Amino acid sequence: MRAAIIRAHGGLDAINIESVDDPKRAPGEVLVRVKALALNHMDLWARKGLPGFKFPLPLIPGCDMAGVVVEGEGVTPGTEVIIAPGYSCGRCEVCNSGRDNLCKRYGIFGEHRNGGCAELVVVPRENLVPKPARLSWAEAAAYPLTFLTAWHMLVARANIRPGQTVLIHAAGSGVSSAALQIARLHGAQIFATAGGADKCARALSMGAEAAYDTRTDVDWSKAVFEATGKVGVDVVIDHVGKAFFEGSIRALRPGGSFVTCGATSGSDVSVELRRVFFKNLSILGSTMGSRGELFELTRLVADGRLEPMVDRTFPLEAIREAHAALEGRDVFGKIVVLMDPD
Repeated sequence: MRAAIIRAHGGLDAINIESVDDPKRAPGEVLVRVKALALNHMDLWARKGLPGFKFPLPLIPGCDMAGVVVEGEGVTPGTEVIIAPGYSCGRCEVCNSGRDNLCKRYGIFGEHRNGGCAELVVVPRENLVPKPARLSWAEAAAYPLTFLTAWHMLVARANIRPGQTVLIHAAGSGVSSAALQIARLHGAQIFATAGGADKCARALSMGAEAAYDTRTDVDWSKAVFEATGKVGVDVVIDHVGKAFFEGSIRALRPGGSFVTCGATSGSDVSVELRRVFFKNLSILGSTMGSRGELFELTRLVADGRLEPMVDRTFPLEAIREAHAALEGRDVFGKIVVLMDPD
């Protein structure tokens, strides 16, 4: 099969298309022909390397996959599926209580084992989710990780409720564009930040009350505070990290929650603890979400209440160009690689 391979960390030339042996499935696993794969920042980290984390090189990256079942026990060949991007042992206490994303053996395709930037992939049978029939292959690949991450942040961690105010950073990203839809679905009042006037306009068209261009609106936290009647927001959704952390804490109302799932601008933040305990703030970490949550939001996608957002597509042969597009941040929604563009 053809696959994108990372054999050593580096720049765009560190990822190459090669012909490799087809993967062999073990008991309980299913062979899937990949039709589309959405890129995430994790794919950039796998290529460039991440301090403190050892990727199992050589590695086929990619965790957001959609495709067709080829073979496997208890499955019907030809079934169209999406793949839950994370996997677990399936046997421990947390797995059996529906919290598989907290399993000690939890892993993500394309990070801990080979992923789906290839024509074929092997996954546990439990990771198969029926593909909503109304979606194209690109749309089907564009929502699992980002919507699952955003859903877990807003629903499971922040316990979002109608009428609350939410500040969503980096609105053009996959996770944040999903969070915009999920917050709107739950009746929240939304404020957003984004890098550029075009992205701010898109955020407004998706239901944001106001959107602040972080390239020009330097004091966005003050603007958010003023826009909420000098009260602050109930929830901040962030994966930018260091660059936005202090402003986010200032923008929260008493009793508010800061929820983070990443730190693309750096993770070494400092916090004034007096502000945290005097304002009764919560700082919450969030990683991925459970398979049960993925099934729940898939029903909403199938009903058209949530919409995957595809910025543009690339063929597998243009994987370097796809990486460059994501790395350049000139994106609203997802970059998707099509294995069979025809």
